[in-house]
Amino acid sequence: MLCIIRRETDPYFNLAAEEYVLKHFESDCFMLWRNEPSIIVGKHQNTLAEINLDFVKEKQIKVVRRLSGGGAVFHDLGNLNFTFTASGEHHQLVDFRKFTLPILEVMQKLGIEARFEGRNDLTIEGRKFSGNAEHVYKNRVLHHGTLLFSAIMTDLSNALKVDPSKFDDKAVKSVRSRVTNISEHLKQPLTVIEFRDLILNHVMESTPGAMLYNFTDADVEAIAKLRDEKYSSWEWNFGYSPKYNFRKAIKTNGGKLEVTLEVVNGIIETAKFYGDYFNKLDPGEIEQALTGTVHSENHIREKLMGFEIPDYFLNVTTEELVTALF
Repeated sequence: MLCIIRRETDPYFNLAAEEYVLKHFESDCFMLWRNEPSIIVGKHQNTLAEINLDFVKEKQIKVVRRLSGGGAVFHDLGNLNFTFTASGEHHQLVDFRKFTLPILEVMQKLGIEARFEGRNDLTIEGRKFSGNAEHVYKNRVLHHGTLLFSAIMTDLSNALKVDPSKFDDKAVKSVRSRVTNISEHLKQPLTVIEFRDLILNHVMESTPGAMLYNFTDADVEAIAKLRDEKYSSWEWNFGYSPKYNFRKAIKTNGGKLEVTLEVVNGIIETAKFYGDYFNKLDPGEIEQALTGTVHSENHIREKLMGFEIPDYFLNVTTEELVTALF
């Protein structure tokens, strides 16, 4: 087994590195890594329905879609992530207990009673500190999990606080759990880096033939290419979202304004405005203009530049209209 410590904290690069190792390495691998503040959404999720967009914009939090299913999670530098990639018979690949066992063994060494619960969670005293997901590619599996060590819980909560009334879709929804930081349960204080090294040492000592590996220049170049072409792209992180209906109502100086959108592959197929506002010109012109537009703030702002918004919604500003569209 190759053991890789990744010091990059760019979530786009780190998610690309997982796919690269899964698809291009023949050896089993174990990786430990951290991300700067980011939200990692499951492969089958509607991204906008999983994030608090205003908070994400304010804090400049990156949003990245991963290969595996499951729910959205918040990462910061107080969150340690681990990844196993392994080969085997197809029917034996998915095994959450197998890949989380080393983590439970380390917790036991630290005098913390941790358990595997439900489908894919690790808990302390009934509170979740690790969520896990898997993705199968041919005869290989990628298993990765989060380890809340000293994450900023208020950011975690705020980043994933979403108004469920905005979206009507069939995408996989995240299930929120009561969570805890590992650091709160330690008998002796540790830094997240010291905790990382404990896990690395345990995996290497308990795995025959384990050896350290550093990405080569060729590896880094290939991962960076995958990052730029896929993991940092709007098409993957937002456009890949399943079909959804969006609705939102806001109060303005011009009255109540309600928006409904039908969105497919991130593209607005229909837009409708409702409310008790007054108008000089027909808002249907803006509805038509939004048809075929990417459901992203930059694209919508660009489209609205051609309109004097108060003529279509009396006493409503462009900023208010943009707010209503997200």
